[in-house]
Amino acid sequence: MKSKRFSSLRAASPRFDRAQPKLHQRAKEIQPFDAVIAELPIGLSVKVREEMVGELNQILSDTITLRDLYKKSHWQVSGPTFYQLHLLFDKHYSEQTELVDEIAERIMLLGGISVAMAHDVAETTNIPRPPTGREEVPVEISRLLEAHEIVIKETRSAAHRAADIEDDGTNDLLVSDVLRTNELQVWFLSEHLVSMPLTKAK
Repeated sequence: MKSKRFSSLRAASPRFDRAQPKLHQRAKEIQPFDAVIAELPIGLSVKVREEMVGELNQILSDTITLRDLYKKSHWQVSGPTFYQLHLLFDKHYSEQTELVDEIAERIMLLGGISVAMAHDVAETTNIPRPPTGREEVPVEISRLLEAHEIVIKETRSAAHRAADIEDDGTNDLLVSDVLRTNELQVWFLSEHLVSMPLTKAK
């Protein structure tokens, strides 16, 4: 009875169809990945924005990979320092997540398209892929430090270039946020690899 009632309502009122979601829609891309919007009134030429979008997408890809490496370590860490590192890795993961958003938003602001999907990130990242299984804590930390070094070197290079071509916004993001966050995280991680006595000095 109920289905007949709704069928009669639809027949009586063509406007009923307006509430039906239009599912399974597809269309052509409105902007290819490698294209930058030509006319954008932010005082930077297309050439400058294209170059910075390329630099930022590489840093974004590696930042996403570093972020996910932190989450892997957060889940898989073990041993007597489990609790401290479990919390530290998650804190650093959250901070890297903020950087991912900031870098991606800067790319879009410059008129480009930010890398987004995992398979695209995997194809472009410079950070070596870790094994799927669990590793010892010193190895986990070493992998994270090596990943940080890759991001830091890329960031410094891109920041210098941004300054040279007067993209002050990108330079500020790279120096004030990306570089300083990564340097600080390196400090916190590195201290966990120092061999120190716990109860009696040598």
